[in-house]
Amino acid sequence: MKRESIIVMALLALLFVVPGVVTAQESEFTEPSDTIKQPDKKEEKAKEDKAEEIVVTATRIETASREVGSSITVITSQQIEERQNTTVLEVLRTVPALDVIRSGGPGGQASVFIRGAQSEHTLVLIDGVEMNDPITPGRSFDFAHLTTDNIERIEIIRGPQSTLYGSDAIGGVINIITKRGKGRIQGFISGEGGSFNTFTENAGVSGGNQWGNYSLGIRHWDTDGISAANEKDHNHERDNYENTSISTRLGVTPTENFDADFILRYINANADIDNAGGMGGDDPNNKADLEQLFLRTQARLSLFNERWEQKLGFSLTDLDRDYSNDIDWYHPLDLDRSSYDGKIYKVDWQHNLYLHKTNTMTLGIENEEEKGKSKYYSESAWGPYADSFQEKTARTTGYYLQDQIKLWNSWFTTLGLRVDDHSRFGTETTYRITSAYLIHRTGTRLKGSFGTGFKAPTLYQLYSQYGEKNLDPEESTGWDIGIEQSLFHNRLSLGFTYFNNDFDDLIDFESNTSRYINVAEAQTQGIEVFASLRPIDDLTFLASYTYTDTEDKETGKDLLRRAQNKFALNVNYQFMDKGNVNLNLVYVSKRDDNDYSTWPATRVELDEYVLVDLAASYDITGNIQVFGRVENLLDEDYEEVKGFGTPELSAFAGCKLSF
Repeated sequence: MKRESIIVMALLALLFVVPGVVTAQESEFTEPSDTIKQPDKKEEKAKEDKAEEIVVTATRIETASREVGSSITVITSQQIEERQNTTVLEVLRTVPALDVIRSGGPGGQASVFIRGAQSEHTLVLIDGVEMNDPITPGRSFDFAHLTTDNIERIEIIRGPQSTLYGSDAIGGVINIITKRGKGRIQGFISGEGGSFNTFTENAGVSGGNQWGNYSLGIRHWDTDGISAANEKDHNHERDNYENTSISTRLGVTPTENFDADFILRYINANADIDNAGGMGGDDPNNKADLEQLFLRTQARLSLFNERWEQKLGFSLTDLDRDYSNDIDWYHPLDLDRSSYDGKIYKVDWQHNLYLHKTNTMTLGIENEEEKGKSKYYSESAWGPYADSFQEKTARTTGYYLQDQIKLWNSWFTTLGLRVDDHSRFGTETTYRITSAYLIHRTGTRLKGSFGTGFKAPTLYQLYSQYGEKNLDPEESTGWDIGIEQSLFHNRLSLGFTYFNNDFDDLIDFESNTSRYINVAEAQTQGIEVFASLRPIDDLTFLASYTYTDTEDKETGKDLLRRAQNKFALNVNYQFMDKGNVNLNLVYVSKRDDNDYSTWPATRVELDEYVLVDLAASYDITGNIQVFGRVENLLDEDYEEVKGFGTPELSAFAGCKLSF
């Protein structure tokens, strides 16, 4: 057994042993109930606020965040509104241990790395629907087109999560949860304009009662954008972008123990793109058109006085991408066309058994079928070339079991096991254990987790002309351990977490054989530190720092595009019950990338940068709000991907009417 595994098992063992000792000591020295000092109202309110934060991603059932041993970050709809973020990608920039990159401006390909894992090692969900694209080489998700409309909250859980979510969750899970309507009908319309000839129109309506609920959000966003290929390399043609998104959620509750939901999100986007980054990357007529459909229907049934809860669901992911690049003045001999079509069909049946107030058992089965096909045609000075990837299919059936144990309202442990059967490589088993312990007297929380993950070979890696049908799944082992401390009636919270991940059998492209093979290994480790401060009710500070050390075991070098140091700060101030000001700062240190403008590609170092955004809003009346923001306030000149540009100082303003 590796030394790190021995260390983490010992640390987790302490989390199992210490609670019993501490609890016994507390019982021995606790004063009689009639002499215990009653908490003041502020302390009670702080405890209520903390207890109200409920998460679902860590355990697949509603669980108080204080009971979760995993490292998780929750971003609420209020925070999104305060920061005035247009895309989910911008929301994620401040999340600890998460690196964000985008190739160019709006519409440019966008990825995230959780704790140094590859971008395709993050499973992205929206209301339980997988968003990862099965026809991309790595089965990753492109965040470029996902807007923030109709989102209730975003939960990001770090570390391997395959025990509950199967393949792709080898590094972590990002779960986006849309709004569920409630109360009397309410709605809004808003309009915004700003730099780069950008215009956004947004509208929404929601409501609900004991019999049903509904929410609907529509957004249209278009901009002249910037040149995807960096302007400093003499690329001056702006790449336009247009996005229309529709999100809806409908629910019915015919009886107290039965309800059903219908959830849909549709995205249609058109983007001008460039041939590459760097010198000569500009192309005036290279275009990308895409459609994305995410659909889910689910039903919930509760039996035996809510002791047995069942959830049966069906989801569909349909992703279509088309690219066209005609000849032009600068490329008189070059033409190419391509199309990519990926689909995921999934049926899941989950059972929650509330056996006792101290024990909840969750078990389920999932059956997933993914399909993908593509076509490519090009003409150049070397002649025509055509390639097609005929539709291929892979099927995975997963069985999972989880046990949640709660003792003394202080010690919370989760044990999980999963078996996945893949139509190509066979069976894979993963497991996970987490524990959290609360010391109520001191406001201290100890937490830790240990788990394994796997990622199935993608359709492209298995069946393309470069594929290998006998590939094994990628595997990971990850653990973390941390401590959190609340002070001054929860007005100040501090946290520290150490994490370590090992990745084995990573699938990489071998140039000598022009095939995908299981060859790569990597390790990531680091620390996450956070602090939240609320000196007065209307002022909050949220700060985080992440140190990430990565290593490609094959070369001994750092993994590309992962920053070693990242710092984020958000300050929010509400004033006069009508106004709000939000300041957001992100610092990213130097990191390595490849410069593909040379042959062969050379390794380069990207400069560090600081991004500062300032947003403000003011309620003129109860129904009219004006708002505005400045992005990249310091006019930072930086690159997230070598050769690709980023937006300069820009400003936006608008008005919102509510009813």
